[in-house]
Amino acid sequence: MDSPFMQRVAEGVAAAGVRVIRFEFPYMQRRRETGKRGAPDPPHILMQSFLDAIGKAGGSSGLVIGGKSMGGRIASMVADDAEVRGVVCLGYPFHPPGKPEKTRTKHLETMRTPTLILQGMRDSFGGPDEVGGYKLSSAVRIEWIEDGDHSFKPRARSGRTEADNVGAAVALVAEFITA
Repeated sequence: MDSPFMQRVAEGVAAAGVRVIRFEFPYMQRRRETGKRGAPDPPHILMQSFLDAIGKAGGSSGLVIGGKSMGGRIASMVADDAEVRGVVCLGYPFHPPGKPEKTRTKHLETMRTPTLILQGMRDSFGGPDEVGGYKLSSAVRIEWIEDGDHSFKPRARSGRTEADNVGAAVALVAEFITA
């Protein structure tokens, strides 16, 4: 929750006048406490953690939830049942890198909650050519971050900077939330 990427995004969105609340999944709390890397918790624990965070935030009314990579995926998996106002996914893991046949999109086909997915054009978890062929709900909007990887970092030769791309992402998130 306090990675440099998440810090920049949270600060940028907050500067646009949006209240931002962050939390950690249990496996990330364990990493922080022990210093040891471990596998993520099972999906049901991750989803319950998100639901608990929604409750601690005061409930779902008017709430837009989201996260980076798996955090965004889990947010999208609980959104409809939690009846939140929207979802923001920063670098959605459409499939494991190098395994485009193993999609993680089934729930996105029937999504009812307005969802913004920001995806780097060079994201190894799903680029424009792959994602363009997926059947997704009309509630899902995808915006492509120019020359970005999974964390929106561009190649030096692109002429863009990471700050440019994170700034573009923050603007899209703020517009989505405040619209």
